[in-house]
Parts: sequence; structure tokens; C-alpha cells
Amino acid sequence: MTDVLLALALLLVAVTATAAVLNREPVRQALVLSFLGLALALLFTFVQAPDVSLSQLAVGSAVTPLMIVLTVRKVRRDAGTGPGPGPDSGPDPSANTGPAHGRSGGDGPGEGGRR
Repeated sequence: MTDVLLALALLLVAVTATAAVLNREPVRQALVLSFLGLALALLFTFVQAPDVSLSQLAVGSAVTPLMIVLTVRKVRRDAGTGPGPGPDSGPDPSANTGPAHGRSGGDGPGEGGRR
């Protein structure tokens, strides 16, 4: 019976890990990653490692997905595609803000400019 539970837990880990990798949306990926953490915690419980299971439950199922979701939220807010100020609140990113004298940049290292 224990071997069957272990095999099912391994199968569950393989399926949820594959789903996490194949998912392209970061928020959904974080949700699937949370389920992967739960599956790993279950697997660690079946192999009689309760301390690792509790750590995985706390970090892999809660903290890491939360950090991913908060990071995605901040990046989207800064980019103007998520909640927060709209895209009309800042300068136009397509406006030409380069130098007005016709040159495309400075003559710093790696620029390749000649005088």
C-alpha cells in the first residue's frame, strides 16, 4: 500500500511540475507552483521526512508563489499594463528623446565612433 501511495505521489509531482513548466502566464504558473509545493510536501511525508515536508509546505506552497505574484504585479504596474496608473500618466515612450544633432549616441567605450 505504501508503494502505491509513493508511486501516486511521484506521478502527481511529475504532472504538476510539467504543468508548471508548460504554463506561459506567470500568475497561473505561480498557482501551479503552489500545487507542486503541496504535491512535494505530500511526497516528503510519504518518504517519512516530516521536517522537509513542513518546510516545503511553508516555502514552496506559500512564500515562493506569493513572491512571484507580487513581483509580477509590480512589474505590470510599472509597465502600465496592470492595476495602477494608466499608460497616459507618463511620457510617450515612442517619442524621440535622442540627441538633436543627428548622432545616435556618445563615443564611449564600445561605441565605435570616430572623430
